[in-house]
Amino acid sequence: MEQYRVLFDGMAWQNGIHGARFKAFLSGARQLRLLELTSEFVEPDWCNKGHVGFVVQGELEIDFHGHLVRYPEGSGILIPSGPASGHKARSLTPAVLLFLIEDI
Repeated sequence: MEQYRVLFDGMAWQNGIHGARFKAFLSGARQLRLLELTSEFVEPDWCNKGHVGFVVQGELEIDFHGHLVRYPEGSGILIPSGPASGHKARSLTPAVLLFLIEDI
């Protein structure tokens, strides 16, 4: 059934902040997001949003208020929402591609 398929290849990239771009598909209170971060990306503030996802390409590092966790290609990401899991992400490779499922 066509309405249950998301074709990211047909979507245009949207620019986020410097060093980030994304493609997003919204459905109700959720979104599917293909997110690319380059090594130039610097997260300006702590993110308190929850994320469920997968590292498609590259390697990601997430800083949880001083506790650094590496996510190599093929890793799953499961971050609950709220200040206790506040985080900042950065790419350890020239670019990292993430697939995320998020509540909006």
